[in-house]
Amino acid sequence: MTVLLSDDRITQLPAIESGEPLVDLFTRNLATLDRQFARESVADRLAMADAFLPTGVRLQVVEGLRPIENQQEIYDRYRAELERLHPGISDHDVHVLASRFVSPVEVAPHVAGAAVDLTLIGAHGPLDLGTPIDATPEQSSGACFFDAANISREARTNRLLLADVLTAAGLVNYPTEWWHWSFGDRYWAYVEDRPNAIYGPTGI
Repeated sequence: MTVLLSDDRITQLPAIESGEPLVDLFTRNLATLDRQFARESVADRLAMADAFLPTGVRLQVVEGLRPIENQQEIYDRYRAELERLHPGISDHDVHVLASRFVSPVEVAPHVAGAAVDLTLIGAHGPLDLGTPIDATPEQSSGACFFDAANISREARTNRLLLADVLTAAGLVNYPTEWWHWSFGDRYWAYVEDRPNAIYGPTGI
């Protein structure tokens, strides 16, 4: 069973801030749609993963660091959508359901510069990974989950390639979103059996 970001096993892990700086991913020669930032170790690991890819294929980072207020807006908007879809749902249940797709601010890895949303690109543009980035479970009939069965063989092959290079570089996936990978946050600490996260919110 997937452990969600709202789970006590995640929320109760401490974040002991290391003070590691943020860096512009452009300085690591990573493909981005615009300027994106992440912690230095995250950027270095992404550059390593990019180098592992076959010739002609690259990582493309769509989003890294996210301001806290943006994270809260995204969470609130998705939670309101779920409340419309599930009239009468309890506060606890809608919070858990929302955390499948949007991290609660208090544990959000994007606001710590610890996570990136990314895809694979080739000579002719983005490769098929089954869904667009940010396709919700409702929009995609669950195909946004990394291990979803309702995607093509090509998309499955591309997801496995993405996972191979990113896990080899030390990042972990949030399994409800094939595009979301992190290092140094609470979810990483849980998956890697570490006593604490090493990045907290940046305040930016």
